[in-house]
Amino acid sequence: MPRERDARNKGLPTRWRHIGNAYYYQVPPGLESMWDDKKTFRLGSSLPEAYRVWADRLGDLENIRTMDKLLDRYTREVLPTKAVTTQAQNASAVKALKPVFGRMPLNSIKPRHVYQYIDKREAKVSARREIEVLSHALTKAVEWGYIDRHPFKGELRLASIPPRTRYVEDWEVLECFSLTSKRKAGSVLAIQAYIRVKLLTGLRRGDLLRLRLDDLQEDGIHVMPAKTANSTRKQLIIEWTDALREAVDEAKAVRPWKRSEWLFCTQRGDSFLNEKTGRAGSWDSMWQGFMRRVLAETKLTNRFTEHDLRAKCASDAESLTHAQTLLAHADSRLTARVYRRKPERVKPLR
Repeated sequence: MPRERDARNKGLPTRWRHIGNAYYYQVPPGLESMWDDKKTFRLGSSLPEAYRVWADRLGDLENIRTMDKLLDRYTREVLPTKAVTTQAQNASAVKALKPVFGRMPLNSIKPRHVYQYIDKREAKVSARREIEVLSHALTKAVEWGYIDRHPFKGELRLASIPPRTRYVEDWEVLECFSLTSKRKAGSVLAIQAYIRVKLLTGLRRGDLLRLRLDDLQEDGIHVMPAKTANSTRKQLIIEWTDALREAVDEAKAVRPWKRSEWLFCTQRGDSFLNEKTGRAGSWDSMWQGFMRRVLAETKLTNRFTEHDLRAKCASDAESLTHAQTLLAHADSRLTARVYRRKPERVKPLR
């Protein structure tokens, strides 16, 4: 038989209790964070005070947004400002986050929830990137006035993911240049020219494939890096050197469509890069085919990526400052940690 309710509690709202000289609210399991992390919340010593605190607290709770609503706004307003490939990655992260965090009020997420999420995910790298999206969304929640402070920023201690250490040696580059082509234009010669330009400029793949002939001006190559186009809009002018002019002239000479506006173009003279998706499928296929030939026909045994070439450019730069400028990084720590891959040479004390 159900227990008869205490006479002092008759007429009170559900889950209210009169204990001693005060009124209390028994918080439903899972909602403690909405009531100052308490299982039993003290409303007041008198009934009018209890009702006033209750009304004020309910008013506050009605304004609390849940994570799914925040992530919806984040998807609408923040994702479109990012690079196309980053948009796709972030959209995938939002899709993974919603089933886990979607119904949680913004201020109820604790560091332990983040640790649990990463621990249960098999793909640890993906989980870390998903938490980065979650964290940025909560930063925007503070900016938009939904919450007063980020619930876990600065409180996580996650083991860092070791950066890639592959350094492309000079002899490996020469092996790539040793491949021969039966045609005067086409994939092999285009990739070789691309490697030369990349090693001299350090430009990202997308920025190189976006280069038009009218970007090649008298004072240098004018580039608006895609990663800064929607933020600082900082433009680069890569000044000409004899080596860079020679590399660019070679890239123009081996194009399959000489009248194309693009420095690197397809057989039809179009850009390899699809701006809507951020993908360059035919270019990626050319690169993979080129690397297969290199591994099969030269002394090279360890495959490298385009990103490794960008790191070689940074590693070969005479100083960290020069490398940071070439790679258009806002923070030199990223350049040093991820892209400077040569061992540091130090002189002994004596």
